[in-house]
Amino acid sequence: MVALLPVQLYAEEASHEGEELDIPEIVLEHLADAYEWHIASYQGKHLSIPLPIIIRSKRTGQWHFCTAHSLPEGFFFSKEHHGKIYERLADGSEVRPLDLSITKAVMQIWIVVALLIVIFLSCARWYKKRDAKSDAPGGFVGMMEMLVSYLNDDLIKPSIGEKHYKKYAPYLLTVFFFILACNLVGLIPIFPAGANVTGNINITFFLALCTMLAINIFANKEYWKEIFWPDVPLFLKAYPAPVMPIIELFGVFTKPFALMIRLFANMMAGHAVILSFTCVIFLGWSMGVGFGLGLNAFSIIMLLFMNLLEVLVAFVQAYVFTMLSAVFIGLAHKEHGAE
Repeated sequence: MVALLPVQLYAEEASHEGEELDIPEIVLEHLADAYEWHIASYQGKHLSIPLPIIIRSKRTGQWHFCTAHSLPEGFFFSKEHHGKIYERLADGSEVRPLDLSITKAVMQIWIVVALLIVIFLSCARWYKKRDAKSDAPGGFVGMMEMLVSYLNDDLIKPSIGEKHYKKYAPYLLTVFFFILACNLVGLIPIFPAGANVTGNINITFFLALCTMLAINIFANKEYWKEIFWPDVPLFLKAYPAPVMPIIELFGVFTKPFALMIRLFANMMAGHAVILSFTCVIFLGWSMGVGFGLGLNAFSIIMLLFMNLLEVLVAFVQAYVFTMLSAVFIGLAHKEHGAE
C-alpha cells in the first residue's frame, strides 16, 4: 500500500523517541526533494543512500563534490528554505550557491528513463524479428502497440492535423509515457521508487516549457496573425489601445502555465491525501483503542480508495497533458479559414 511503509517507519521512530507524530512534517518531507534517499529508520538509526552533491561556492568560486554527511565548512541545510543547501559568507549573510546536485527527484527521473528505454527497446526487438505478415503482437507488446496506436491515431493526428502530426508525434508520445511512468513509479512506496517527481513544480515547469517552445517556434504565420492582428473590429486591436493583441499574447504564456499547474497540483494533492490518511492510522492508536479501531477502519478504506483513484489519476493526467499539448500545437498550425 503506497506510503504505508515510510509513514510506519516515521511513526515507529517518533514512538521510540517519545515524540508525537507530526503529520504535516511527514507529508511535507515525503513530497519534498532531498539530497539522500531515505529507505528505513530503526531505533533512531537511519538507513539512506547518500546522493552526490555538486555545489560551487560563491565566496571562493571553488567546486565541491560531497554528500549530505560531508558538507564543506560554510555550507548548511537551511530549514527556512525546505532543506536546500545555503552558504554562509564572511559577513554573516546567507546565499544560495550554484547547486548541480543529483537529488532524489533527479535520480528518480534517471530510473524512469532507464525503465522506458528497456521497455521500448524490448518492443522494438520483438518487431525486428517479425515482418508484415506475422501475427499481431500479444501480451505486453500488444498492449503497448494498442496504446501507441490509440494516442497517435485518435489523439495526436486529429488534434494537430494530418499534414503536421508526424513531426510532433515522437515528442508527445515521449511526454505521455514519461509522465505516466513517473506517476506510477511514484505510487510505489519502496526504493528505488516513491519519489514525487510530477508533484515537483520544477519538473512540470520544464515539461510545460518544452510544449511552449514546440508551439511557438514552429508556428505558422496564421497563428501569429491571430495574436497580433486578429479578425476583430479595429478599435479592439489598434485604437485606442491594442486590447486583443495584448490578451492573445498573454495567452501564449497562460496555456503552458495551465499545463504546469494542472499536473503539479493534481499529483501533489494525491500524494498528500494518501499520506494524511496513512498518518491517521497511527494517530488513532495514540488516542486510545476505541479511537484507534474506528479511525483505522475509516483510514484503511479511504486509503485503498485513494490508491486506486491515484492509479486512475496517473493515466488521466498523462493523457490530459498530452491532449492539451497536442491541441495547442494544432492551433499553432491552423490554416487560414479553417474552423
